[in-house]
Amino acid sequence: MTQPATCRPPLRDRSTATRLGLTLLAVVVFTLATGLIDGGEGVGLSQAWSQPSFLLANALPGLLLATLLLVVSRRLLLSFSLAFLLQALVYAVNALKVSNLHTPLMPADFRMLGQLRRGGLKLLGSYLPASPWPYLAILAAIALIVAAWRLEAPLFARRTRGKRLASGALLLGLFGSLLAGVPGWMKIYGGHHLWLEPWSASATAEHSGLLSSLLMFHLHHGHTRQKPDPAAAQALIARANLPLRERLFANGHNGEAPDIVVVQSESFFDPSIMKGFEHANLTPQLRRLAAQGASGALHVPTFGGGTIRTEFEVLTGLSLRYFDDLQFPYLQMNHKIVPSLVRSLRAQGYETVALHGNDPGFWNRNTAFTAIGFDRFIARSAFPANAPMDGQYMADHAMTSEIMAQLKDAGPPQFIFAISLEAHGPYDVTPADTAARDAIPVPANITGQDRVELQNYLYHLHHADEELGRLADLLAKRDRPTLLLFYGDHLPALTQVFDATGFVDGEDMLSQAGTWLLVNPRNPMPAEQESLASWMLPGRLLEQAGLHDDGYFTLTQVVGKQLAALTRAPGAPLPPEDTTEQQVDRDMANVALLRMKGKLDALLPRPEAQLAGSVPEHADESPRDAAGVTH
Repeated sequence: MTQPATCRPPLRDRSTATRLGLTLLAVVVFTLATGLIDGGEGVGLSQAWSQPSFLLANALPGLLLATLLLVVSRRLLLSFSLAFLLQALVYAVNALKVSNLHTPLMPADFRMLGQLRRGGLKLLGSYLPASPWPYLAILAAIALIVAAWRLEAPLFARRTRGKRLASGALLLGLFGSLLAGVPGWMKIYGGHHLWLEPWSASATAEHSGLLSSLLMFHLHHGHTRQKPDPAAAQALIARANLPLRERLFANGHNGEAPDIVVVQSESFFDPSIMKGFEHANLTPQLRRLAAQGASGALHVPTFGGGTIRTEFEVLTGLSLRYFDDLQFPYLQMNHKIVPSLVRSLRAQGYETVALHGNDPGFWNRNTAFTAIGFDRFIARSAFPANAPMDGQYMADHAMTSEIMAQLKDAGPPQFIFAISLEAHGPYDVTPADTAARDAIPVPANITGQDRVELQNYLYHLHHADEELGRLADLLAKRDRPTLLLFYGDHLPALTQVFDATGFVDGEDMLSQAGTWLLVNPRNPMPAEQESLASWMLPGRLLEQAGLHDDGYFTLTQVVGKQLAALTRAPGAPLPPEDTTEQQVDRDMANVALLRMKGKLDALLPRPEAQLAGSVPEHADESPRDAAGVTH
């Protein structure tokens, strides 16, 4: 009687050499196929013979997984096909990220898996391709794997006198230790034998392969402990001592402390930096208000996404260039208390409130905002039920209305940090007013879907600019003085559009700056232009408000002037020459590390008469943090 296909016996008639030969063939095919889908300079098929070590290192994680599956399932085709499918999904996600953000996957990106149940599934899912073909291909691959499971004969017998168990345990240990970043793997992925450029994930992935790049950065960041040098930090503070003290003693508000409203506007920038828009005025309210206050280019640590990178720098005054392992700071912070602009204002009697029309758990903001020091976090569910939507997200009009609803005419001064969302990508979602969208002119060389996405973005940008003007006009009518700080978190992920148009300065999209604006709507100031990095904004804000700080934010203002070149390219490597700027940068890295650890306070000059109300960085959590999050 013929046995069912589901329990076919192993190929006993084949010798051990034959089975090993088949396995070796699968390894070779898997390795070459990995090089084919990677296609990098060091691991592509054309380089397979000249640089086999690069090719093998990039394929090794998949090979370990495939071999482990083979020991468990005993089926050769099934095991290597399933491992290759999982590997291909990683490459597909990487392609989506590169397409939208021009940067490859990094180890920290996998932390996003934990955000899928916190509003991330809807946001990230909107970037998936609309074409059905990728999904049909995945279904076909799954069908083939199921067929292999049902029909493929086992390569070897089930009982092997403990050999399967020992082999499986060994492979599981190797694969698990690789994922865990055990230091022993540095001998392969430490960057000594492959091509590692710590400042460029793109160059590393291109030369060494995507999987090798992920492992190298995982090992590099996981085992490189940044240890601050207090002497270097103290040397920088000593060199800046005179201007630092002058600014500290000069600060101090003689009248009523102003309310402060900060708006982080999603993907906001002035399109006039693009070719084809040089003479367009698509941000008239920004330009009107810039004539009444301080404004300029804003250099941020991200492009097309990663809002919390810019947000973290603005709220803390800490530059992420000094923290190699903080790709997504809110997901990686393990400090219960984070020194910040928010805590500095709280120490001076401010009530601190964050507003965001989205899930409070996304990006872990609910936990991070408590550490940063907000009294309250008003998230999507606490907005009015009839808050308008436009496109996929809450309209900026609703945010302006909520800001004004939160501001009080009596009581302590208020700090409101508002995070807008309307202009968030992707930009293929139909907005509320398609006629207004279609009327927006764009350069003739932008056609098809790119044209639609650019018009959708400009439609939402117009609303953001309108709401900036409306908010400023409403604040001007208040009895209490109010400062308004407005900035864009990053440029939108319109990579194909930017490739087609180019930029007025001739540089690429990753080098472009956004914009910032600081005004007193009730009392216009002389117009001032200044280029800043996002981590310099809190010091600039406190200085304008005439408020005290513990010395750190004032230091960023003093030192920031010496790091002008770095504000133009925050993530770029420094030139090889040992310049004064490089020395300042190295010393500032030590200052930032000490600041994050709460150990900088004792090194800073503190005019006690003026800073009597300030809170040491290492102070215990105050009861005000029990206010929690408003959902």
